[in-house]
Amino acid sequence: MKAILEDIPSKKGRASFYSTRITVPSFEFKWHYHPEYELTYILNGSGYRIVGNSHEQFSTGDLILLGSNLPHTWWGKNEDGSPSEAIVIQFSSEFIEPFLRLSEGESIKELLAKSAKGIRFDSDAAFVEKLRSLVETKELESVLLLLSLLQDLTEKPATNLCLDSYHNVISKKFETRINKVCSYIQNHYSESISLKQVSELVFMTESNFCKFFKKATSTTFSNYLNDLRINEACHLLLSSEDTVSKIAHDCGFESLSYFNRVFLRKKQFTPSGFRRGSY
Repeated sequence: MKAILEDIPSKKGRASFYSTRITVPSFEFKWHYHPEYELTYILNGSGYRIVGNSHEQFSTGDLILLGSNLPHTWWGKNEDGSPSEAIVIQFSSEFIEPFLRLSEGESIKELLAKSAKGIRFDSDAAFVEKLRSLVETKELESVLLLLSLLQDLTEKPATNLCLDSYHNVISKKFETRINKVCSYIQNHYSESISLKQVSELVFMTESNFCKFFKKATSTTFSNYLNDLRINEACHLLLSSEDTVSKIAHDCGFESLSYFNRVFLRKKQFTPSGFRRGSY
């Protein structure tokens, strides 16, 4: 799958910026970038988020500000089977620049400079209500509301996502490779997948592939694969009456003992305990 340069201008039409509420069965892996800044709030969802070289779990309430051309994706499905929902706001530097030239816009200018490596914030009810209103608001009122939201963010505690060593270099070849690998893993995680298989997908030696994958996702191939499998196992434990052994097999684990060890390490509970609600 080729890397995607998302075309925001065609989506926003004549509006100064683009805002939308997304409702989908699950967040699919889509490693992409765009020149616009992006503010994303997860209304309902859980899974994994990659921003640059940051790889973290996310859940409902995730609030992220992304800088221009910063590669990113959210993916995963809810353990209870409910739809995944998000509010996404995307705006260009051309739109925001006039406001940043004002003395009153200095704090927002500093905020957007920091967003080059991605920023995570704690959300609160008042801020979320503003976000919901923005999606439904049009014309000048929407611009004023966006500026108000950005000003609110300048006053919130923030955490940088990317490591200090991260440098955003847009490479179609790099993004094409990581999309191809991650899409393959998503489609085949229930099967046996070897390091040799995924290395050959992108014509790399196993050693070079391990370095490439760690650079792209900030985690190892085996850990990434186990995260996906355990996430699916959690969903099946809550939504089906299949035995733990069958679920382990269906999620790609070749032995029940290994599945139990990985599940306990990642969830701090046994699969049976998780199913009983002891989490």
